[in-house]
Amino acid sequence: MFFLLVGIDTESDNQWDAAARARPTFENIYALPRLHACFQRHSVRPTYLVTHPVAVERRSADVLRQLSRAGDCEIGAHHHAWETPPCAPEDAGRHQYALQLSLDRFEAQLTHLSDAVGSVSGRRPRSYRSGRFGFGARHVSSLERAGFRIESSIAPLFYEAHKGGPDFVDAPLRPYFLSYDDAVRPGTSDLLELPLSVALNRRLPRWLERLYGRAPKPYTTKRILRLLGLLKPIWLRPSYSSLDEMKRLARALKMSGVPLLNVLFHSSEAIVGGSPYNRTDSELQASTERLDRFLAYATGELGAQPATFSEFKARWCVPERPARADQPRDAHLSRHPSPAA
Repeated sequence: MFFLLVGIDTESDNQWDAAARARPTFENIYALPRLHACFQRHSVRPTYLVTHPVAVERRSADVLRQLSRAGDCEIGAHHHAWETPPCAPEDAGRHQYALQLSLDRFEAQLTHLSDAVGSVSGRRPRSYRSGRFGFGARHVSSLERAGFRIESSIAPLFYEAHKGGPDFVDAPLRPYFLSYDDAVRPGTSDLLELPLSVALNRRLPRWLERLYGRAPKPYTTKRILRLLGLLKPIWLRPSYSSLDEMKRLARALKMSGVPLLNVLFHSSEAIVGGSPYNRTDSELQASTERLDRFLAYATGELGAQPATFSEFKARWCVPERPARADQPRDAHLSRHPSPAA
């Protein structure tokens, strides 16, 4: 079976901006019913991954509570290390990865986050995503103890280790149960990883893929390669990728046997000025149209079945065995398909 998942990082307005982080506003949350109507047109069942400030702001919580009561979405948790208690006012400026927290502080924040999000939907959240993709294997045990069973922070090829962030260059695109000591290899935990759908626009040998992922001066190097039209990552994300790019990637994933399309979206991208991406009415309209047309394509021509994160786990719950020492890793992880395929 082939599934369509949509995970929405549900957070206050423009978390990319330090001033906005220091004084959060929630206009995008109040506009979520309009976005949800788009999902309903295609029978898409989104997973709203909710931050602590959104869960405790009365009006935002009411919006999400109403969406949850309809029964066609899931309410999960989105962890922002800089704004989940216990935190300090200056943390908004630091904009930390969760990887940079002590384990004690991470677990304390996880408790506050789970309690707040659980009060919105009436049940403890089971799905989790880390802000800025700041997830690591050291978090797996803590997440299990807190009741989480699905994790979706890993973006294949993503690399910010030079800033204290994660290195997901070697991550697979297929779901896998996480290891306790390596976030990009299958292991024996009960926490199912749902990697984001990301791949390069052309097929490369693995050694070149790794070289690209961990390139020196990564932002400059990758920007030059993109501007030259040589290499760029394609995401299933309408603010990043064109409709044709998303279609090509989705086809390649299905052809290679990857069982899911995992679309990434920020709630704040659904209003003008809520993010760095949709800054004008025309940009928002174009992004919304790309999303609408991609959902139609995925559920129509590709036959992808919409599911929340937890629904996917319930219907696809077959752990991948870790590779034997003598087995090539790529043999069981089915590395990145090229969108050009």
